[in-house]
Amino acid sequence: MYYVYVLLNSAQLAYTGVAKDVAARLAQHNGGSGARFTRGRGPWRVVHVEGPLLHGDALRREAAIKRDHAFKARLKALPSGGD
Repeated sequence: MYYVYVLLNSAQLAYTGVAKDVAARLAQHNGGSGARFTRGRGPWRVVHVEGPLLHGDALRREAAIKRDHAFKARLKALPSGGD
């Protein structure tokens, strides 16, 4: 089973991804071995998680979140920067 997650950094940049273990994936992003986009832009924090989902469903939801700029704007506007 997979989880879809959204990360934010202090500059309010959002990154959306899919992982089986979100905590381990966050550690990779913050350690510099995650996605190229996140390298050098951390530290990152998890602001939203959905799942567990089947892999195909998780990939579709990731794509939907990436297109949904209003959803990401709402996440950025929350007092803690997340849900």
